[in-house]
Amino acid sequence: MTARITDPGVYDIPAEDYHRDPVEGGSLSSTGARRLLQMPPARWRYEQQHPTPPTPAMILGTAVHSLVLGAGQKVVPVDERYWSTNAAKAAKAEAEAAGHLPLLRAEYDRAHAMADAVQSHEVAGRLFSPARGKAEQALVWRDAETGVMCRAMVDHMPHLPTVGIHILVDLKTTTEAGPRAVGKTVANFGYHQQAAFYLDGYRALGLARDPAFLFVFVEKDEPHEVAVYELDQPALAIGAELNRRAVELYAQCRAADEWPGYSPEIELVSLPPWAATRLEDIR
Repeated sequence: MTARITDPGVYDIPAEDYHRDPVEGGSLSSTGARRLLQMPPARWRYEQQHPTPPTPAMILGTAVHSLVLGAGQKVVPVDERYWSTNAAKAAKAEAEAAGHLPLLRAEYDRAHAMADAVQSHEVAGRLFSPARGKAEQALVWRDAETGVMCRAMVDHMPHLPTVGIHILVDLKTTTEAGPRAVGKTVANFGYHQQAAFYLDGYRALGLARDPAFLFVFVEKDEPHEVAVYELDQPALAIGAELNRRAVELYAQCRAADEWPGYSPEIELVSLPPWAATRLEDIR
């Protein structure tokens, strides 16, 4: 059984323990905060209690993380083209029973190529160097305004204590790593909330007054281009405000032990603005 965390601090724990929420009494993660603003609390609560299996894209991302960070599950190849064969199913079951992450040979080769691209990148390679810091470090802190316990797992953070700028790094896989595409990806997936959430936690633990947060994006398709980005202050400010709303909503639901769904009243619904333009198009 996973040991329960009761006090704020930095913890070196396996990712699977982190995702099961090791904090006594429960805690709010960055992913949880983002999801809580996207749906009724009732659905959010159900998701927390009934997690869904990872998608193929998520599995590939986990594999790349393990290879780049040197942490997490061992990634092993299955020399088959499809998971539907009996041989592939047996090999997958054996690997998972051993705690490994199995990938079909094509995806295994792709994950290694992506990891190699990150590690050979002039900037990204240094950011993920073991000499600079440690991989997959869990931050646990108490929100000063609500008392809510929060948690975040940093892909790579500097050794403590450290001199100079404290740089937290997060690795993302993507279809396109150009600035314009990444801006849309950040907005769509709430990565500005993630960055602000992690920075708040780092500051709350007194680790640094002004840490930095960088994203490393690696493309899934060849030649697996890599780019490193830092969000500007307006993006971080928006992320922080959204996080504040999520934390307060979470605190309210927990305090009352009520996780409401949609309104029980009859609501008036309007068309979205873009739908009105269709009338103009057909005139």
